[in-house]
Amino acid sequence: MAKKSKPLIWLEYAAVRGLFGLLSALPKKAAVSAATTFAMICYHLFGSLRRVAMTNLHIAFPELDEAEHKRLAKGAFKNLGRVLGEMSHFPRSTRESLKKAIEFQIDPNVYAEYEQIKADGRGVIIVSPHLGNWELLVFGWSALREPIRYLARPLDNPKIEALTVSLRTKFGNSPINKTNSVSPAMKVLREGGILGILADVNAHPKEGVFVPFFGVPACTSSGVALLAMRTNAAIIPMCGAWDEKKQHYVGVHGRIIYPSNTGDRHRDVAETTAQFTAEVEKLVRRFPDQWLWIHKRWKTRQPGEADLYE
Repeated sequence: MAKKSKPLIWLEYAAVRGLFGLLSALPKKAAVSAATTFAMICYHLFGSLRRVAMTNLHIAFPELDEAEHKRLAKGAFKNLGRVLGEMSHFPRSTRESLKKAIEFQIDPNVYAEYEQIKADGRGVIIVSPHLGNWELLVFGWSALREPIRYLARPLDNPKIEALTVSLRTKFGNSPINKTNSVSPAMKVLREGGILGILADVNAHPKEGVFVPFFGVPACTSSGVALLAMRTNAAIIPMCGAWDEKKQHYVGVHGRIIYPSNTGDRHRDVAETTAQFTAEVEKLVRRFPDQWLWIHKRWKTRQPGEADLYE
């Protein structure tokens, strides 16, 4: 990727900074409303993203009709607007305000299991899909529970990257560059820390394994499984979903997953990846209008298979 010129970097930064400044100047509800309106405008303007969403929805929910697919696609765009509106108010967030913004619904049995994992000095990988507000999930966790080290690929605009990091790290979270992440990530887990990873995107064949996702093989990063296997860490699939009735977010989770250990490395990676991906799918099925349907999740195909996005 070509390096951006300084004028372009500043132009992009000014646009993003201006948008965030405008939204942050509004009361939060108004900011979210404005951002979701903007997102719905984008739904109508960006036909290519809309078509990707509809293709994904046909793959995932072939039993639903066109009207329902459109409803879910619009929901995905609206959800992105809500994420933007909420994130614009991160700088003024307090621990008290976050208690009202997100409620962590953790099953007592799972919480006891989690506490035992921590007591044993084992690390935890929180695997979050791009569902609901993944930004608020880790932001709220750091403020109300404990800081998280999270994997992220730096943006190609350093000024926007610096702005994003400043928003995410207010309560002690810190990023790990995804490009060179293995050693620092393993260190976090071996020291009993928490590592956050967004692990629901399409992977390159060299970096992933094919596992079922909505009944269709999807190339999924093997990184989570390998880290868990090498450090004996537990995996907790979790998302921060919007609850319309409660008018706040809820942090919900799947079952805790432990890495497979059969002695067959390839099999263990595939089984562990399949297990947490199945839990991610359950979360998406529970909140289908809040997932990132505009991403080409099934882009990588196995040899001989046709492109699903033609």
